[in-house]
Amino acid sequence: MIEDERGHIDYDESGEGPTVVLVPGSCSTGAAWRPVVTQWACGFRCVTTSLLGYGGTAERRTAMDADIAHEAEVVEAVIRRAACPVHLVGHSFGGLTALAVALRKRIPLLSLTIAEAPGPEILRHMEEYRHYLAFREMTDTYFAAFHNGEKAAIEQMIDFYGGAGTFASWPQRVRDYAVRTTPVNLLDWASAYGFQLTSDLLATVDVPTLVFWGGDSHPAAQRANALLGQCIPNASATTIAGAAHFMIATHAKEVAGLISQHVTQACA
Repeated sequence: MIEDERGHIDYDESGEGPTVVLVPGSCSTGAAWRPVVTQWACGFRCVTTSLLGYGGTAERRTAMDADIAHEAEVVEAVIRRAACPVHLVGHSFGGLTALAVALRKRIPLLSLTIAEAPGPEILRHMEEYRHYLAFREMTDTYFAAFHNGEKAAIEQMIDFYGGAGTFASWPQRVRDYAVRTTPVNLLDWASAYGFQLTSDLLATVDVPTLVFWGGDSHPAAQRANALLGQCIPNASATTIAGAAHFMIATHAKEVAGLISQHVTQACA
């Protein structure tokens, strides 16, 4: 745990080798990366954390100020604690946060990996309105359901990403955690929509970057990440066939292989 003046920040590390900082997405903690870390058999020094409002990381945002900079500050604190150059990896909203860290340039990075980040604003900027509206319609319906008192409103968002029945297939404790942290997830979406991604801004990313997504993910999510890969200079972009959004659990071997290859190339 990092004792920060603005609240605690989750911090854990294991293994030896090049340092990889792994940032999970919404409704999860650093433990979400265990299936991937296990694949590496201690080949990396793996540092994990949790985003704002999850695990032991204290929330800093409000409905009036959900700037993604607050998330970036937490990850930057984790990188400082790691005390060496790192390869930054983020999944889902963690991927969007990792991108924010790279764009802020306050912490030097050896490489960046984005695993299917929610990037609705790059879709709007690139006039991909059909895909942008798919995100908007999902979140509008989801938000309305929550505010109307539907306890499991977050199921709509989870199934948008993973496909119908994904939420119902999760263990009860995982579903309970997602329901309990729904108010935090609403702030995550406010942060995502407030992150004004443009092609000019993405062109300033100056570290080796890998972007990947699931071949079975929602078309809007696939297109958003393809655009990230297109707009970030010299980025590598690829699809994991047969995977959907929650690939770090369902396709850990493939995810671990892609990250390992990218880190190795960045170190060469």
